[in-house]
Amino acid sequence: MEKFDTLNGVAAPMDMINIDTDKIIPKLHLRTIKRTGLGKVLFEEMRFEPDGSEKPDFILNKEPYRGSKIIVAGDNFGCGSSREHAPWALLDFGIRCVISTSFADIFYNNCFKNGILPIRVTKEQLDALMADAKDAENPELTVDLVKMEIRRPNGVTVSFELDAFRRECLLGGLDDIGLTMQKNDKIDSFEVQQKQNQSWL
Repeated sequence: MEKFDTLNGVAAPMDMINIDTDKIIPKLHLRTIKRTGLGKVLFEEMRFEPDGSEKPDFILNKEPYRGSKIIVAGDNFGCGSSREHAPWALLDFGIRCVISTSFADIFYNNCFKNGILPIRVTKEQLDALMADAKDAENPELTVDLVKMEIRRPNGVTVSFELDAFRRECLLGGLDDIGLTMQKNDKIDSFEVQQKQNQSWL
């Protein structure tokens, strides 16, 4: 998993509440177990017409938001069914951070396991960040996980809180497999001892 420390990028304003996982990635794309290639169908029903042409009014179809790395969204982002394909699609598109006042629990947990930073802010802070993102002349934000702050274009910073363990995992680029591999020496030692003590297994 790619490490996350400081992210500077265009923030896409998605001023809607209850953006669920089916909006993030429709169910017909859940047949794959590959984590790549899903970015092209991210927000498919909102981004594209049935014939595959782009909907010009959707934010990610506009400049400079086509290359967004951050989403600033309304309440309850990631609600709905518990599909890990949702963070896979966001990451494959290039989204590394989602900022909202609240997230669905399963989506929130899945983000950390895939290298995406979900940040909870207050309603007032979200309003300010949403206004920044809507300014197409300069919609860039800087997310600093080391200092745990978001730097706005006007120089004002927004502090955020995060569980210390999850923060360290993102900083170190450690998913569940990476955490397990940190104990590789102990695993190898256990296997040697098990072969000696329980050779019949």
